[in-house]
Parts: sequence; C-alpha cells; structure tokens
Amino acid sequence: MIHIVFILCALTSLACAVLLLRGYFRTRVRLLLWSGLCFVGLALNNALLVVDVNTPMTDLSHWRTLPTLAGVMLLIYGLVWDSRA
Repeated sequence: MIHIVFILCALTSLACAVLLLRGYFRTRVRLLLWSGLCFVGLALNNALLVVDVNTPMTDLSHWRTLPTLAGVMLLIYGLVWDSRA
C-alpha cells in the first residue's frame, strides 16, 4: 500500500511541474518557471524514493536529497532574483 502512495506522490509532483512549466511557456511569468523547476526536483526525489523503497539492498537517501536541494535552491534563487526586479 505504501508503494502506491509513493507512486502517487511522484506522479502528482510531476503533474504540478508540467502544469507550472506549461503556464510559464504561455505567460512568461518567471515565478512559474522557478516553481516548475522546483517541482521537477521534487518529482525526481519522489521517483528515487520509489526506487529506493523497491530495492531494499541499496540506500539512495543521499542521492534523493540532491534533486530536492537543487529544486529548492532554484526556487529561493528565483524568489530573491525576481524580488529585486
């Protein structure tokens, strides 16, 4: 049952990323770009979590944090950069 929840979380993050990036390409509002890129990182994190849970012999916890860190750093950079403009 927990595998289904993790898969649904990955799909939801991916859907959010697609919708945000699609909105960015239509309107060119930069906040949508930074939010979409952040959700791409979160979707990668959730996809790696699904792989990590399904392969108990490996520990991907360090690799899982990298896409999340990159996504959140992009979002923070975008928020600070757009606030100066």
